[in-house]
Amino acid sequence: MASPRDACPQAPLHPGGMLRDQVLPGLGLSVSQAARELRIARQTLHRVLAGTAAVSPEMATRLARLSGTAPRLWLDLQQRYDLWHAEQALAGVLTLIPTHILPPVILAEIGLSNDHTIQAPP
Repeated sequence: MASPRDACPQAPLHPGGMLRDQVLPGLGLSVSQAARELRIARQTLHRVLAGTAAVSPEMATRLARLSGTAPRLWLDLQQRYDLWHAEQALAGVLTLIPTHILPPVILAEIGLSNDHTIQAPP
């Protein structure tokens, strides 16, 4: 039986998938109509929906306006997606990089708390 370490956690959904599967149907919009209302090319929207294009800050602002949500929602979804894929791609090399821990005073100066840091491996 595989250990939890061996199990690959499920990838977060690309924001385009949520837009395609939940948001556009919930708004009663077709892809063509949404693209027109977003003032973008239909092909641009298709790339986001297919997960082959990232949601940029500009696109996040457009999607937020269209859906009555906040741009931060769309950017957070994209960042979560990108970070998960980066961690998977770099898994082998990350174990080779040493972790140095910043002193609490420096963390405070740069506006971070201990929950934004990782603990050094034993």
